[in-house]
Formats: sequence, structure tokens, C-alpha cells
Amino acid sequence: MTKAKFIEENKTLKDEVNHLKLLLEQKNLIIAKLQKMLFGPSSERYSSEEKQHIQMSLFAELEAIRLEEEQVRLEAEQTSTITYERKNKSKNSKNNSSQKSSPNRVPLPEHLPRVEVILEPVEDTTGMVKIGEEVTEILDIIPPKFQVIRFIRPKYVHLVGKEEKEENKPILIAPMPHRVIDRGIPSTRLLAYMLMCKFVDHLPYYRQLEIFKRIGVSLKSNTVNGWIAKTCVLLKPLYDAFCKKQFQQNYLQADESTLKVLKVKKSGKKGKAHTGYYWVYYDPIDNQVVFIFDPGRGRKYAAQHLKDFRGSLQTDGLSVYDAFDKLEYITLIGCMAHIRRKFIEAVPNDKKRAEPIVWLIQQLYEIEDFARKNNYTPEQRLELRQAKAMPIMKKLKLELDQLHHNTQVLPDSAIGKAVSYALKRWEYQERYLQNGQLEIDNNLVENSIRPLALGRKNWLFAGSEQGAKWGAIIYTLVGSAIRQGHQPLEYLSDILRRLPDTKMTQLHTLFPKNWKKKTDDILDLI
Repeated sequence: MTKAKFIEENKTLKDEVNHLKLLLEQKNLIIAKLQKMLFGPSSERYSSEEKQHIQMSLFAELEAIRLEEEQVRLEAEQTSTITYERKNKSKNSKNNSSQKSSPNRVPLPEHLPRVEVILEPVEDTTGMVKIGEEVTEILDIIPPKFQVIRFIRPKYVHLVGKEEKEENKPILIAPMPHRVIDRGIPSTRLLAYMLMCKFVDHLPYYRQLEIFKRIGVSLKSNTVNGWIAKTCVLLKPLYDAFCKKQFQQNYLQADESTLKVLKVKKSGKKGKAHTGYYWVYYDPIDNQVVFIFDPGRGRKYAAQHLKDFRGSLQTDGLSVYDAFDKLEYITLIGCMAHIRRKFIEAVPNDKKRAEPIVWLIQQLYEIEDFARKNNYTPEQRLELRQAKAMPIMKKLKLELDQLHHNTQVLPDSAIGKAVSYALKRWEYQERYLQNGQLEIDNNLVENSIRPLALGRKNWLFAGSEQGAKWGAIIYTLVGSAIRQGHQPLEYLSDILRRLPDTKMTQLHTLFPKNWKKKTDDILDLI
């Protein structure tokens, strides 16, 4: 074999080795991802044992002052608490000297009703004087129970005299109040309870029916499905008005999530499941969320949703959104969390190159965390970003460019893909530096999808596309109500009672942000 052939064969073997190394790295990356999904923490906060002892905050002095003030406040509270406890101990020091102090227990809520059970001594207490009492409180629960509400409407009629005609004296009876299902048996609260159990507590309807059966009430699943459909039909105008208002905001975060949906054949029987999508739009300013179901993930669906939107749209790297940046009235904003996620995934394969990038991104998040903890206004946050975050972003861009032009960083490697993704999204990402209202990432909209992710693990799929659309209505209204601090059962029950008598022009009064609980009324039982 000639020398030239040896050189050629050697080169071929080296190329093959490099290819196998890259293939092994890709498989190790997949294994690491799966291991994190199964066994790792859900938090994306990155920490390194080597750097934990030298990690420095950009705001060390400010943090030190804040911590010192906090420590002084805590010490003052502790001092007052200790003084209070000493007074108690000194009062019964003789009786408690040999007993260990019991751990502090959180008192039971004052608003809970108290049921008193008096335990008298077994011995005869005749002639004795009561000198006090010891009170022990335990927490109890009353399991859900059904009750039947009977509406009794007395009938009245005028007494008819000899000279009066009976047809001129009408019978008087109070009208029945409007209900979600006028001739049905469920109360509004029962319907709201079932919706809350499924979409807040992730309990499928069939499990609820089993629970009801144990209580002594048997309901058919088809009957319940009809109830839910009628309830959602009533909520649909409110949902449509709320969505219209949401897309009039000037800043939204967008994301999508999958949902398995059963196809319904022409015969009415259920077919195979296909993948549908919930498109989610979150308003960080008013803290409200909208869910929209569509059978696909194409650009046409997003275009339909955003046809009336004007403002900043923050998304991940899904390509369907890129075209919106070409419109004069929409500005696309990137998500730093997705950039960071790529580099964290690359750390096990190339720690030397990936970890410095992660630490630079961590410094950007320290800035955001500092502004959030100190309740900065958008103007203050913008000023802080300009002074502190912009230099870090410039340094981060320089590091990414160097890695991009480094011949040792293979494009198909984990670090290569992370660099490529970051540079591709950089134009959109750096825009958050120019507006103090914008967030550094779209984690808020991702957090709003968590109830859906938990629900999928329990009820697995939607029975039809219409059922998935009903689900979007409930996730929207209940999710926004919870973010406004409302109790979901209380909110749902109230708006369902009021909707039949609410004009279209007054629907905005039932939006979660505008909703006010009315005074208690006997008709709230319906």
C-alpha cells in the first residue's frame, strides 16, 4: 500500500471517528434530556459546585444593605416574640419547668366555624369551683354532600264577589329565576363545581360521577355532558368578548401546547385521536390569559388570532411567528429562557464553552430579580437595564460570535445548536432592553399552561374538537380569575347566575379583572 493511500485511509478513519463522536454526543444529549425529564428538577436555575463559593451578584452592595435591613427587622420580630413567650412561661414556670417547650404551631384559621365538645371529668365535681379550662383545637373536614333545593311559589288570587267576573282577577305567582338549564335538575353551583373539579383540580367527569355515586347520587355521563355543553354555550359570548379585549392590549406573550382529541365519525362513534393545539396568549400587564383551540399549529391560525393585535408579541423560536415581525404594527420579542435552556443542555457535553454563556445569562436574570424584588416601575427597570444589562448583553453577543466562528464548535453539536439558536433569535431578544414593560422571557405564559399539562395527565384527551373548544373557554375564564385572586367556584357560580340577565354591552363587568362579588342572596342557591 502506497503512502498516499495510507494518508487517504487515515483521513477517512479520522472523519469516521469524528462522525461517531458527534453521533455519540447527540445520543448522550438525548439521554441527558430524558433523565432530566424523569428525575431532574423542573427549575431551570443553573448552579455549579465549582462556582457556588465564588458566585458574585451584580448588586452585592445593594443586596447586602437590603439583607441587613431585613435581618434587623427579623431580629426585632424575634425579640418581641421571645418576650411574649417568656411572659407565658413565667406565669406557669412551676408547672412547665420540667416540660420541653412544644414547637410553634400555625394557628387554625379564625374564619372556620367552631364545634365545641365539652369533656367533663368522670369524677364527681359537686362542691368544686371551676378555675379555668384547657382548649385543644383539631382540624376536621366535612365531605362533599348533596342537598335538594325546593322552590315553593305560593299562588294568590283575589276573592271574587257576586257582581265581579272571575276572568278579571288574575292569579299571582312569582316567576322562576333564570337558570343555566331552566328545566334541568342541576343548580348553578353544581355545574360550576364540576367545571372547577375538572379544569382546576384535574378530576375527569367519570371520576366525579364515581364520587357522587358513593355519596348516594347516580348521574349518567351523557346527561352530565349535556349539562356541560349548555353551560359552555352560555359562557361563549363572555369568552368572545374577553378574547376581543385581550387582543386590544399592546403587549402579549404567546405559546402553544398539544392536546389529544378524539375524532368523531359521521356515525357518531369515536374514532382515532389526533393532535390539536391550545394557543395561549398571556397579558403580563393585566395578568390575564386566553386559550384558543385549533386543530393545527400553522401560521394561518396565529394570523387569525392576531388580526386585530397591535403591539409587542413575545414568543419562543416557533417559526410561524417570524412573519409577524415584518408587519408595521407588531414587534416580535424573544425569550431568553429558551436561549438559556439550550446552553444548559449543552453543559454536560461541552462545559468549558457552555458554562460561561450560562453564567452571563444568569447575571441578566439577577438584574431582573433585583428589579422585581424592589418593585421597580417600568421606567426604573428600563434605566436599570440600560446601565447594567446592556453591557452584559454586548459581552454575551461577543462570546456567541466567537463560538460561532470557532472551527472546533461543530454545527450539529449541542453547543453548536445552542449558539446557532441564540444568534438567530438575538435580534428579537435584545429588544427587551428598550422597553421597561417587557419581560426578559415568556415564562409567564408557560406558567399559565401548567394547569393544562396537569390536566392532560389525568383526563388524557378531549372527547371531540367541540369539547376542546369548551375547555378553552373554562381555562380562559377560570385561569384569569385565579390570577386576579378570585375563588374559582365563587367566580364561576356568580357569572353563570348573572349571565342570562346581562346585556351584551355589560359583559365587560363580568371579566375577571372587573368582577365584583355581589351581596349574598337566597337566589344564590339556584
